[in-house]
Amino acid sequence: MRWVIVLVAAALLSTVSGCGSGPVRPWHLVIAAGGRKAVYYAYGQGIARAAATHLPGARPEVLATAASVENLRLVASGRADVAFTLADSAELAFEGRPPFTKQEPVVALARLYENYTYLVVAADSGIRKLTDLRGQRVSLGADGSGTELIATRLLTVAGLDPGRDVRASRTQLADAAAALRAGRIDALFFSGGLPIPQIVELAKQMPIRLVELAGYAAPLRKKYQAFYEEQSILASTYGLDGPVQTIGVPNYLVVNASMPDDRAYALTRLLFTRRDELAAAHPAALYLDRRSAVSTYPLPLHPGAIRYYRETKGEG
Repeated sequence: MRWVIVLVAAALLSTVSGCGSGPVRPWHLVIAAGGRKAVYYAYGQGIARAAATHLPGARPEVLATAASVENLRLVASGRADVAFTLADSAELAFEGRPPFTKQEPVVALARLYENYTYLVVAADSGIRKLTDLRGQRVSLGADGSGTELIATRLLTVAGLDPGRDVRASRTQLADAAAALRAGRIDALFFSGGLPIPQIVELAKQMPIRLVELAGYAAPLRKKYQAFYEEQSILASTYGLDGPVQTIGVPNYLVVNASMPDDRAYALTRLLFTRRDELAAAHPAALYLDRRSAVSTYPLPLHPGAIRYYRETKGEG
């Protein structure tokens, strides 16, 4: 069941805009986020609060979802206005490749921050590398999530069949963490920012280790022609013995191509002008940078977003 948080600013009780130009028409702003304890969800709450305060008439809702793939479907169908997604999932939607059945009308407002791919095991586990997952009980992330996509791709380039060579389950991170702690699974995948609250909490409850994924970015790019890069998770992030090499994927904020230009402009502007407010919800918002925000390949930027970037060109 999807949980919905509704955030309505007290300012919406006013029916007259600040310039006295007449009534402000309320508009529903549905933000497709992710699991209730995930970065997307916290970031989405930050956007909702800022929109309720600073965008006249906005009535935001934040949806708890399975993240990228579900979010893209929600935006494409008009059931959500704004969504967080990983770049590799966005590419599939834009090009109409499985799990999507047609090209979806999604465009970008901004590239936000980098996601890191986690392969988490107990500290005393014999799983030391990706190929050690053969025959093991592994959570691949929630069904229809960006985690599931990158996990299955990683297994594939490592020579493992996700449907045959691992005992796969598909669960939200909270359930997967509980299963790992209880010994019901041997490993879990997750894709998210830094830090992940559930993994921080898991590290307090049991000794954990992150499995190195170094060397897989190049084969992923070769096979899937996507955006994978080598990234490093600092030891201090989760109290580990040393830094861990892993795979990074950019995150985009996307909308339906039919969104009115002025609304897309206002939302893009909000991301930058209220960045400190968004960072209070989650520090991932601090990684938003005007220079990289426009790099949303293969998704085109919404015309409203383009107008904002052109108007602010050269600003810090």
